[in-house]
Amino acid sequence: MGEAAVRVLVADDHPVVRDGIRGMLAGDPGFAVVGEAGDGARAVELARALVPDVVLMDLRMPGMGGVAAIRELVRLDVASRVLVLTTYATDSEVGAAIEAGATGYLLKDALPEELTRAVGLAARGQTVLSPSVATRLVGRVREPRPRLSERELEILRLIAAGSTNREAAARLFISEATVKTHVLHIYAKLGVNDRAAAVAAGFRRGLLDLGEGPPR
Repeated sequence: MGEAAVRVLVADDHPVVRDGIRGMLAGDPGFAVVGEAGDGARAVELARALVPDVVLMDLRMPGMGGVAAIRELVRLDVASRVLVLTTYATDSEVGAAIEAGATGYLLKDALPEELTRAVGLAARGQTVLSPSVATRLVGRVREPRPRLSERELEILRLIAAGSTNREAAARLFISEATVKTHVLHIYAKLGVNDRAAAVAAGFRRGLLDLGEGPPR
């Protein structure tokens, strides 16, 4: 008897994409699509019920996104491997998905044979990264993460969430002058001159995660 087919759950909010992936895998007896989900919450629900070998997870979906769904699957100790399949490869999304627990990260422009190979490797627990994603991760490793204090990180998150210095001061129960001092220190450590550049550098260097809101 041959090996059992790799059981796959497809999570993507676009039905056309799900149909395309199902059609792509249907032609190979080594794979079986056992379920489809249009958002992260449904993906978690189906993964718990079906425990597929691999969840093909898009990142940008309504409601619960892919990264949050990956974190929830890890929290619930679902044994399925997660292979991200998305259109995007920004530094923040790549880092957030891998740190959340994804086994691999592929872009949707991958060739059919690349996708099937990646799903097979992911089912065996091997890490799979598209070349452009691997390059980004290597770049993040080579670029040292600045050492911001906890207070500076709090203020950087508030800046990313759109807070003014006055709003940040009220949120953190410190003076506006103190916030301004911290902001200047953040600029110096990140090598930037304004708030937008500070936020961009924060995402690029892994200090901020996509969708990260202000501290509660």
